[in-house]
Amino acid sequence: MKKKLLFLGPPGAGKGTQANLFCKKYGLDHLSTGDLLRDEVSSGSVLGVKAAEVMNKGELVSDDLVLSIVEARLVNIHQGWLLDGFPRNVNQANSLKSLLEKINQPLEGVVLIKVADDYLIKRLLERGRQDDNEQVIINRLKVYREKTSPLIDLYSKQGILEEIEGNADIDVVFSCIEKALGG
Repeated sequence: MKKKLLFLGPPGAGKGTQANLFCKKYGLDHLSTGDLLRDEVSSGSVLGVKAAEVMNKGELVSDDLVLSIVEARLVNIHQGWLLDGFPRNVNQANSLKSLLEKINQPLEGVVLIKVADDYLIKRLLERGRQDDNEQVIINRLKVYREKTSPLIDLYSKQGILEEIEGNADIDVVFSCIEKALGG
């Protein structure tokens, strides 16, 4: 079973749900970038203080700062990990690859959860979040495709990408992920 993983997929594809299930079953650390940033800020660490300053201005935390936070977590994990929400573009992927080589923890597998846009839009609208209207969702999907589709090509060329159909029931998707990763 591969134990150094990255989950990719559009907003609403179920990455977080599947990552939680997978990590719980296989004892991996789930490193969600958003959660990591919030944890770091609440801890009051040096990195957390820097992140809070940026976030409080409504700005995006820099790639370097996110990478430093990810590195601080990864160096203390020995049983395996799953990244969710990072990297989001090729530049971040290249930085992550360098970091993983430096700490001798190469990425073993990338799971792409694919879901058709019409299904994603319906699913996200049903979540009922205030900021989710059809136009906002369509724009988020467009941004995802522009930024993340090059990652799909990158990991496919490296031979570590597994594509999973995400339109199915949660248990069916989970079972497909397990099979793809050698479970």
